[in-house]
Amino acid sequence: MTRFTVNNQPVEYRMDPRTPLLWALRDASNLTGTKYGCGTGDCGACAVDVDGGLRLACQETIGALEGTFVTTIEGLSKDRSHPVQQALLASNIVQCGYCIPGIVMAASVLLRSNRNPSEEDIKGAIPNICRCGIYPRLIGAITDAARSARGEPPLSADPQPETPAPEPEAPE
Repeated sequence: MTRFTVNNQPVEYRMDPRTPLLWALRDASNLTGTKYGCGTGDCGACAVDVDGGLRLACQETIGALEGTFVTTIEGLSKDRSHPVQQALLASNIVQCGYCIPGIVMAASVLLRSNRNPSEEDIKGAIPNICRCGIYPRLIGAITDAARSARGEPPLSADPQPETPAPEPEAPE
């Protein structure tokens, strides 16, 4: 038996300790927000927070997680009120959505440790593959999430400076 905490609830899995966390979450706990993508740790669809760090659930065995705290996309916020979730919704960048839970988890781990990440910080912290190609807009959305978490308005909501209309030329 393996015991740890998932989304602030103690769990005890009566499964082989070599079982990947991904399958324990999906099959035994019915937490299907953590997605199976590649099974090799390359795509990031299965990203979860383990004790404040990003982990790929397809690569972690439940036996290795004894006594840890695991947070999945379902445990991040019940009402999608986390700043990362809000920023992704507000920016309307989600397309198919398959990679989004892993991206949200990676971004939330980043923002917990770095409240003002640079573009390079964001690129380095998001290992996820998105087949829809949301990357250019994702940087802006995560930047907006960081601003929101700091209590600042998102850049996308900052008013653009108005350019005064040119004065009409007087007829000669």
